[in-house]
Amino acid sequence: MRVAVIQFPGSNCDQDALHSLRDDIGVEADYVWHDSNSLSGFDAVFVPGGFSYGDYLRCGAMASHAPIMKSIRELAASGNPVIGVCNGFQVLCEAGLLPGALMRNASEKFVCKDVFLKAENRESIWTRGVEKPIRLPIAHGEGRYICDPETRVQLRELNQIAFRYVNSESIADDSSNPNGSMDNIAGVLNEKGNVFGLMPHPERYTKKVLGGCDGIMILEALQKVASPL
Repeated sequence: MRVAVIQFPGSNCDQDALHSLRDDIGVEADYVWHDSNSLSGFDAVFVPGGFSYGDYLRCGAMASHAPIMKSIRELAASGNPVIGVCNGFQVLCEAGLLPGALMRNASEKFVCKDVFLKAENRESIWTRGVEKPIRLPIAHGEGRYICDPETRVQLRELNQIAFRYVNSESIADDSSNPNGSMDNIAGVLNEKGNVFGLMPHPERYTKKVLGGCDGIMILEALQKVASPL
């Protein structure tokens, strides 16, 4: 398994992603610049957090038109794993690879803290085996997930809600929702289940010295799946 970590101008979690994949998950990973036109030789993609292109237009909107996105769409269509975290989640939504959009937090403030997540879909490669609430850090100002009523029904019927924000007792309520996301949604999947977007950062919690290891349960999906181009 070889994972491409996409770098945009303004990416700031790319190094976290690369080192967590190489050092903690044990998969081969390399940077791919946004102007590249090929993902030849890569089996999966990690779109990291940050402020792609400064988020000057709308979070993730400019990045969704980068040259590398054509290859990401092709890889995703082939069923290969694609994960977008924080700004990467926004990019995947703006690119049409995931449903919905990410808007400014309901509080209109930047939020940086640990949150608990509950896996709603436990059948995808990303969520399989996550039986108990996990704890991950968030750091975003525009992480409020929204979608139209038709998409909301589809997410439920097709089991595309990957994770919800909950408390330590697995209860999803207003007090456990850090940004006002619809239905406490923290992460979603595409219909195939191979494309995954998540606002919290699993790549930041892969060692006890960093604060926790729960991110391993998500990222280890890349150890288990191998479908070379």
